Amino acid sequence: MQSTRVSLVAYAALVTCAAVVCRAAEIKDELPQPPAGKQWKLIWHDEFEGTELDTSRWEIPPEGKRRDAYWSPKAISLDGKGHLVIRVFREGNRYIDGCVRTRGKFERAFGYYVARVRLQKQPGHWSAFWMYHPTVGKVGDEGRDGTEIDIFEKPWLDDRVQQTLHWDGYGRHHKSEGNVVRVPGVMQGFHTFALWWRPDVYIFYVDGRETWRTNAGGVCQVPLYLKLSDEVGPWAGDIRKAQLPDEFLVDYVRVYDLVDTP
Repeated sequence: MQSTRVSLVAYAALVTCAAVVCRAAEIKDELPQPPAGKQWKLIWHDEFEGTELDTSRWEIPPEGKRRDAYWSPKAISLDGKGHLVIRVFREGNRYIDGCVRTRGKFERAFGYYVARVRLQKQPGHWSAFWMYHPTVGKVGDEGRDGTEIDIFEKPWLDDRVQQTLHWDGYGRHHKSEGNVVRVPGVMQGFHTFALWWRPDVYIFYVDGRETWRTNAGGVCQVPLYLKLSDEVGPWAGDIRKAQLPDEFLVDYVRVYDLVDTP
């Protein structure tokens, strides 16, 4: 009987794994043309299947003050339909939102990073897909020794999308460069936001279309970790005017590396 139960558990695990692989193949990413002799290989991903966040991939920061709200694990869930849900809601006189990150679990330099997202609907808060490491605070080698890379931030409820780099900390030495791109229809349905981080240049994409190419800061050469977050603050408008709860959904996050063509 014990052997039968173990076999059933193993079978269920295989079926779940196969379903995730099939789903990853179902929605193809529009990848950039690789250099001659190279091809893209999927090296890390999460399709957010099931009802519990995979803590071998993601860390949820503990509850604490963050801008005009509090990041809390209570804001993070999976909907059972293949989506990560990051919510913003009011709890008493506080606003709650949240973040997930791959700190200490997946940190990498270079490659192609993409998330498929459905954006929030209400003012006063913004969604973001970004990369970070405390080395961003280092001063002396511009962004090469650490850069915050905001693959996208969405403080506006129109067709504008923000893409930004920050380096040399956040104090008096802070430097940054950003780009605002207009993407008609971005507030409806799901869209992909991506970065091809090369040793010599950053190339940003929305829905597979190149939107910004820059080497500002000299291009980061050290590993960073991934973050998906929601922030409450006046950059996004007045949160008091929002009809809460609100949320943004993440369908998947995928990371590709260049490997030699067989």
